[in-house]
Amino acid sequence: MPPVISIKGVAKSYATGFQALKLVNLDIERGEIFALLGPNGAGKTTLINIVCGIVTASAGTVTADGHDIVRDYRAARSMIGLVPQELSTDAFETVWATVSFSRGLFGRAPNPQFIESLLRDLSLLDKRSSKIMTLSGGMKRRVMIAKALSHEPQILFLDEPTAGVDVELRRDMWALVRGLRERGVTIILTTHYIEEAEEMADRVGVINKGSLMLVEDKKELMKKLGKKQLTLHLQTPLQNIPGELQSWDLELKAGGNDLVYTTDSADGVDISTLLKRLSELSIVIKDLQTHQSSLEDIFVKLVSERA
Repeated sequence: MPPVISIKGVAKSYATGFQALKLVNLDIERGEIFALLGPNGAGKTTLINIVCGIVTASAGTVTADGHDIVRDYRAARSMIGLVPQELSTDAFETVWATVSFSRGLFGRAPNPQFIESLLRDLSLLDKRSSKIMTLSGGMKRRVMIAKALSHEPQILFLDEPTAGVDVELRRDMWALVRGLRERGVTIILTTHYIEEAEEMADRVGVINKGSLMLVEDKKELMKKLGKKQLTLHLQTPLQNIPGELQSWDLELKAGGNDLVYTTDSADGVDISTLLKRLSELSIVIKDLQTHQSSLEDIFVKLVSERA
């Protein structure tokens, strides 16, 4: 099955000479949740705005469901919904009016039943007659999502969708995104909350300084680049690591009170063998802790290594 979005050789330079994107190539598969991660100024929003027809690329091509976003922009744009990072709504309009108007902008026939269902899914139905200016920041964010979904797009871009919202609302939005994916909508999301990508994404892309550093299945990425760490808190501190333990590649930390073993996630950590060897050497363990790399650990390591 062909990708629902195909980005080929896309670059963006400005008159100042600043190169925001450097020959980005990326295919988004139909029905997946794709998380685009990167620090501030990495090029995430620029790339999204190019795909959505808001910014013109300096080079390269983009297709949405087979439609070229420049030559066949009407058909391409009708496939796409965008929830931008900034909250920009018509303050004096009601929720119902602004969402219905957004549907009409894409030439879709009025469908009150669909709008009502959409507002219900977003917990906005009881606010349908409220003016946008009276809503909280979290509710305004929900209205932005409703506007983006009003014309029933098959591709949804979420640019920092949970920025500035509370934890409960963030969880609600995660549930909404999963529900959309179950209905066949492809989701592309940028976020500073890396736990969102770890929670929801099928694949992850990391962009930095305008270059797409990697695109990987989330589970494979964490398996490939993740680390497992075992920390053993000792009853009596060690001055150095006994020669009999040199093959384990151990580290002494906390003034000799902690013995730390780190290995790739793909490798098995045979804790029982290590503990048996320590017992044979009369090294008493007071407590132990295990830690496995999160997606955030991997992201920070990647960006810092290639800065």
